Amino acid sequence: MIRVEHLAKRYGNTVVLKDINAEIRKGEVVSIIGPSGTGKSTFLRCLNLLEQPTGGTIDIDGQDVLAHGANVPKLRQRMNMVFQSFNLFAHLTVLENLTLAPIKLKGMAPAAAQTKCMDLLRLVGLAERAHFLPEQLSGGQKQRVAIARCLAMDPEIILFDEPTSALDPTMVSEVLAVIRKLARDGMTMAIVTHEMDFARDVSNRVFYMDDGLIYEEGPPEQIFGAPQRERTRAFIQRIRRYSHTITSRDFDFYAMNGEINCFAEKMALPEKLRHNLLLLVEELVQLELGHLAPGGATMTVDYSEKTGTVELGWETSTAAGNPLERSDNDDLAVRIIRHLADATTYTITGDIGRLQLNVRAS
Repeated sequence: MIRVEHLAKRYGNTVVLKDINAEIRKGEVVSIIGPSGTGKSTFLRCLNLLEQPTGGTIDIDGQDVLAHGANVPKLRQRMNMVFQSFNLFAHLTVLENLTLAPIKLKGMAPAAAQTKCMDLLRLVGLAERAHFLPEQLSGGQKQRVAIARCLAMDPEIILFDEPTSALDPTMVSEVLAVIRKLARDGMTMAIVTHEMDFARDVSNRVFYMDDGLIYEEGPPEQIFGAPQRERTRAFIQRIRRYSHTITSRDFDFYAMNGEINCFAEKMALPEKLRHNLLLLVEELVQLELGHLAPGGATMTVDYSEKTGTVELGWETSTAAGNPLERSDNDDLAVRIIRHLADATTYTITGDIGRLQLNVRAS
């Protein structure tokens, strides 16, 4: 239904979207997640032409909506949008907010529009508030009205821009329940959200956006259960990282060790986990300093707020090999490292090798 190729958006010298390529199929629900400021909302606004892209193409059912002469108002009737703020007309009742566009833009008779919109208010559970003003509604109720108003135009696609971000936590579930019902009914939707459990439950696919790109996409079980790329994994598991680059055998080990200890205290690591981490750091550094590659090495400590686990990483040139498998290793140091780590993995990317140790918690 939607095909995006090489979509770009910049504001002056600020690049917001870089070479976005994506497809959204009919009846599909795509959740768009990622850190704040990575272009998620801008991507949606470009799809609906509320922002004019600075490059690329957007096809809706084979029609290039960026082509000269494209009927943008008609496009917006097919692809409607629900915003973070509710954007209801304060001087109109709930029912008047819903009937305004069908009467003015689609030429519906007022009686027919009222009948249709009352049905939509029943759909979102607000029929008894049809004659209330927006100021008489809660935030969750206002957002449900905004969804019903969107549906009043019979859209084929709905774009949701963080529909629950302005709501009190107690009101989030009522809005998400309405979106879940639309998903079950087969509505094509693209949803920018920070509600990770909701995105996992409702989506056919998930786009993880970072740095103006769709950095990784896949089914929810991949993105949330086994992300393939490092930034996705860090975002999903809410990873906090300490990193230190070692370029010389004469570096200040005690200063680095103190920084790691401070990091562990800040993350409130249990005493035993912190003890095992510091022992691993000491043994790994002593093992590796004699094999330091010309480009040096980088030590990382990753703490997952979601799982409470800690991973110690060592990255250096593949020429140095796997620290745990060299024939000239100190066997005692290797045995200590393997004892303090629940799991060890060694991976190669290009000419960089990474040893990863899951620090034992007990």
